[in-house]
Amino acid sequence: MADHKDIAEHTLASMSGGNRARAASLAPGLHIAATPIGNAGDVTLRLLEALAGADLVLCEDTRQTAKLLAIHGITARLESYHEHNAARVRPRVLRALAADAAVVLVSDAGTPLISDPGYRLVTDVIAAGYPVTALPGPSSVLAALCVAGLPTDRFFMQGFLPVKPGARGKTIAELAAVPATLVILETAKRLAATLAALAHGLGPRRAAVARELTKRFEEVRRDELDALAAHYAANGAPRGEVVIVVAPPTAATATDDATLDAALRTALHTQSVSRAASSVAKQLDVPRKRAYARALTLAHDAAPEAEPNTERDA
Repeated sequence: MADHKDIAEHTLASMSGGNRARAASLAPGLHIAATPIGNAGDVTLRLLEALAGADLVLCEDTRQTAKLLAIHGITARLESYHEHNAARVRPRVLRALAADAAVVLVSDAGTPLISDPGYRLVTDVIAAGYPVTALPGPSSVLAALCVAGLPTDRFFMQGFLPVKPGARGKTIAELAAVPATLVILETAKRLAATLAALAHGLGPRRAAVARELTKRFEEVRRDELDALAAHYAANGAPRGEVVIVVAPPTAATATDDATLDAALRTALHTQSVSRAASSVAKQLDVPRKRAYARALTLAHDAAPEAEPNTERDA
């Protein structure tokens, strides 16, 4: 396999005399460019040309992007753009675009705007009438979908779940009826807890945990959600970036939230939370855990000052 430096030299040699010679050929406007998610060899030729020809490269961490440029022998003007300075930097970017600058936006790894900064910048650039161009490339979301072994015809990109248990459980309940494969990003430290919460809220679904994608120690573990949760709880947090892919609901879990809530509200008029959950779960053929979680929420919302009746059946 060719060394990354050899690849870079060959690519740059084909770029008509180096990066500065390419500056005039990169059209003015904002260019959204994907960068490798781990393996530097996954760089695209269009990315190298854009980085070499840009008047300005916006990046989350200039140190990370500088490493990528160094691998491929490119020099460029870098400026950080992230959630903490975005409001301050955007006006300067718009002024640069007004002067016909070619601006490239990259993230530390993967495709910008996919769980990364950039949405507000793109909307402001479009509103100002300047062109926006995508330079497709690596994406941890698509890479994980490709190797998960789960349906890919429809998928829902959730990104990171809320950290607090209550908010996380509410979000998972909302995801339960989504008729698509779910893609969830998570830190290695919270992986076991998140898998357990998903198993509780979604029921017995197939899933895959993909980590260190495209890197030397890439690993994909496929199993039921509860089995994956038990594995990582027993073996500790793994290293690296993690993507969780969860199978879509089966017919037994496809009942939408509105239908479930309506049935539970009716049942709660005459039954305890536990009995209402059991009867509605049987009636609609949904997991009892899901029905019970929704029943608790509905009972609390209906009577916030009173303790809901949560006794379990004897």
